[in-house]
Amino acid sequence: MSHSQTTRTMTLRLRRSAAAGLLAVIAAIARALGYRLLRDRGALGVADGAVPYRTSVFDDQVPGVAKLDPALLGALRQAAKDAAAERVECFVNSGWRSPEYQRQLRREAVAEYGSEQAAARWVSTAETSAHVAGNAVDIGPPEAAAWLSEHGVRYGLCQIYRNEPWHYELRPEAIEHGRPPMYANPAEDPRTWR
Repeated sequence: MSHSQTTRTMTLRLRRSAAAGLLAVIAAIARALGYRLLRDRGALGVADGAVPYRTSVFDDQVPGVAKLDPALLGALRQAAKDAAAERVECFVNSGWRSPEYQRQLRREAVAEYGSEQAAARWVSTAETSAHVAGNAVDIGPPEAAAWLSEHGVRYGLCQIYRNEPWHYELRPEAIEHGRPPMYANPAEDPRTWR
């Protein structure tokens, strides 16, 4: 084999090695960005409470909306109509969740934050989650959550946790008495202490 053939062979091997390395990096990024979530959730999906992007508060075909407490859903729909009059669109990012879906979200939070205690600041257990009971809704985009922060008390819709400006629950007494004090995060909410 001549020197030029040896050089070409080595160059080709280096390119193949670099390409294989690049593919490994791309695969790792794809896993980090969501492939793992799809694989780990398995059969969990819309029927378990996952909500498609830009789901309307009026979409009764999505269980995450349709299985919300009727009083919460009614207040949310009235607020959404009034917000729309001010050119603010309200979407449901998350609503009702099955216990299995909530457990999956909790496992992911533990993996992300490193412990049950740290995860509890963001995700309740299936046994204590207001989402599983159909009593909580996460609203987006940020403009809609901000609109609800300012006007939601008129409908009894109140932000419950300071670290989750998108999370709303129905507190009918707030209409007359004002919004209740917020908890810093779900871990400080006595309802989650079971």
